Amino acid sequence: MIPWMSRPPEEKALLNPSFCSCLLWHAAAEYSITANAPLPFDIAFLVLPMVLHRQTRESLPKAVTTSLAVWLNDNPLSRSHVADRARTLVPFTKDAMMFGGVHGLFELKDGTVVVNSEWKKSIAASLKDSTDEVRICAKRAEFIGKWFAKTGSPSTIMAILGVRP
Repeated sequence: MIPWMSRPPEEKALLNPSFCSCLLWHAAAEYSITANAPLPFDIAFLVLPMVLHRQTRESLPKAVTTSLAVWLNDNPLSRSHVADRARTLVPFTKDAMMFGGVHGLFELKDGTVVVNSEWKKSIAASLKDSTDEVRICAKRAEFIGKWFAKTGSPSTIMAILGVRP
């Protein structure tokens, strides 16, 4: 992998481990609240591909009552795009998980991402000073966490999106 300081500015801004781990934290926090269980490790790899891509993020439904299958039926290209981006973003998701784990945002335990809720106030405070787009990404990550918790098992979610672990 190319050292961070040698990367293009856009990549450093959008794919840096700090920002990406914050998005994973938001998704994992909402998932755990909704499912009363931690976010499964496998589906954590779907958060960034769905949140960071503007078209996908903006096409997500407004309510979790819209099923993943219905959303994909309404947005047929999203299935292949999410699957392609998921493969491309694996190294960045891994970096974000390592960063978040090292800094205590969450713990990777028994195949899950367990959120450290002590970070809630700090993350909320940092979002207040962020751009609208960063706040929107965080909100959409929360939506993804809640949506996945209501959709079903990780294997169901991955099958619907055409992704394999």
